[in-house]
Amino acid sequence: MITATLTTLAAPALVGPALAAPSEWDSWDLQVTPANFDLGSTNPWGLHPRYLPQRVRANEGLAPGDIHVDSVARYLYHIQDDGTAMRYGVAIGRDGLYEPGVYTIRRKAKWPRWTPTPAMIEREPNKYARWEEGMPPGPENALGSRALYLYVGNRDTYLRIHGTPAPRSIGTRASSGCVRMVMPHINTLYDQVDTGVTAYLYPTDGGPL
Repeated sequence: MITATLTTLAAPALVGPALAAPSEWDSWDLQVTPANFDLGSTNPWGLHPRYLPQRVRANEGLAPGDIHVDSVARYLYHIQDDGTAMRYGVAIGRDGLYEPGVYTIRRKAKWPRWTPTPAMIEREPNKYARWEEGMPPGPENALGSRALYLYVGNRDTYLRIHGTPAPRSIGTRASSGCVRMVMPHINTLYDQVDTGVTAYLYPTDGGPL
């Protein structure tokens, strides 16, 4: 799908306040963003270097703005106007919980509140039942600093592309179905993604959708 690494992006992350943002948002962004953060090289999380953001060449025919998640290599690609893509390392859902498909991003949220689904609570009550009424936003929230909400038509699938307070899970199958990213990485991606674009989550066997 995506080939030929060009260069590691070395521009600083664009992390800034939104209009009418709660006062906590700015301080939380600073809290989760390392000092002197550089998108392509900062790595206090101990990620394998291949999971650091890079600009790569995209295959022809992919629509600019769309997102493609390679569940085998654990990469998310954001297609650019110039025939390249920004590639980020991600974590995906654990066995049986990852849901390949074609989705539309219909909502974006900064520092979102998180509520586990009834299925998550039933599956792991000791872990999730205490958050049945929702987990307040903040650096320890399960959705992290930003979330992109995946829909099929007008139906919310409860799948998200989101930040994580567990950055060492990047590159693994760790979530309850969502796609996880390091928080400073999704902060950068978030500002570049428009609602209405398509997100393709490819099967774990490497096959097509």
